[in-house]
Amino acid sequence: MIRSHLPWPLRWAAAAVMLGFSAAIAVWAFEFGREIAGLDSGAKQELARLRAEVGRLSSENEKALSLSNTAESLLRTERAAQERLAQQVRQLEGERQRLRQDLGFFERLMPAEGEGLQVRGLMAEPGDSGQLRFQMLVMQHGRNVAEFNGRYDLLLSGQHDGKPWTLALPGGARPLTLKQYARVEGTVEHPAGAVIKSVQARVLDAKGAVRATQTLKL
Repeated sequence: MIRSHLPWPLRWAAAAVMLGFSAAIAVWAFEFGREIAGLDSGAKQELARLRAEVGRLSSENEKALSLSNTAESLLRTERAAQERLAQQVRQLEGERQRLRQDLGFFERLMPAEGEGLQVRGLMAEPGDSGQLRFQMLVMQHGRNVAEFNGRYDLLLSGQHDGKPWTLALPGGARPLTLKQYARVEGTVEHPAGAVIKSVQARVLDAKGAVRATQTLKL
């Protein structure tokens, strides 16, 4: 048998090298473990921070959505209010226009002088075929006048088929009641081929006596 004998100093040197290498590996493993542990702790802290940031952003987003919904609701309410106001303005404008027309109508009809029952502002214009539109104001002037109860009638005059022609209010005189004034308007049916040259309005009392008249030439 042949045995290899190393000197003891070499054996101790080899053992020392092995022990040093093992110690180095152990130290490296320990430091690496510490680093891993430190990274894990930092990652947890970063994750916690990110979660808190996400929570904060979610809360702010919810607040922003709530404010947006509130603003949209207020905007819809404001638009609805503006539409209602615009409709009221249109209605008031129409009412103002109507009142101005009525005022102008009454101003034209106010008599310069005289008392008693009067027919003022008789107007008439052809409408559709065989129809005449009319309008007039019956007024009663004086102090402490009593309520008037009577009737009004219209008489249309002209030509029809080349001959003189007249037509009273179809159905006869119509009821009329007033204290100071009454605005009367309506339509009269007549033959389509008739040419109307004048319209006479008459106001009759309860006994049939003529109290006021006015004639309009067309």
